[in-house]
Amino acid sequence: MTKILRLDTSIKGEHSISLQLAEKVTAKLGGDVTVRDCSAIPAIDGAWIGAAYTPADARTADQKAALALSDALIAELKAADVLVIGCGVYNFGVTGPLKHWIDMVCRVGETFKYTEAGPQGLAGAKRVVVAYASGGVPAGSGYDLATPYLKQVLGFIGITDVEIVAAQGMNVDAAAAMAKADEQIAALAA
Repeated sequence: MTKILRLDTSIKGEHSISLQLAEKVTAKLGGDVTVRDCSAIPAIDGAWIGAAYTPADARTADQKAALALSDALIAELKAADVLVIGCGVYNFGVTGPLKHWIDMVCRVGETFKYTEAGPQGLAGAKRVVVAYASGGVPAGSGYDLATPYLKQVLGFIGITDVEIVAAQGMNVDAAAAMAKADEQIAALAA
């Protein structure tokens, strides 16, 4: 059975359009679903960075504790076949909770490594469906900083199969935006 990791990244809770889209995408794809509410993920700090760059066999108990959530998030990511990312657009970019998740899972030696030929992703090949929701920023436009950033950072850790399902222009014509997104979801291969 396909293992799906769904990231809920909005601060709007049940009123989130990206959450609604992510739920529809997950239902369409089917499989064994793990849901990660990213709103509870804290920002990384200096202690976290120090722990991440200390060799695993030299980490103190405090450093291991500082990386415990990161370790769990990386394990969830690596175990998934499909990643469904709820991506609301706030001020042209990704949400704070999504950025916190990214910071926690992008770790040298865990999800990428540096080589003489450049960085190499270690997260494993997976399919990603981004459930993109915006009030007025079209996905792929010059104003959209979210989807290029996601493609870049996911590619950095080795994940390049990224599809976008977009409810864009919600503040212009919500019904039309959702109808178009629903068409895109219906066309997704399961």
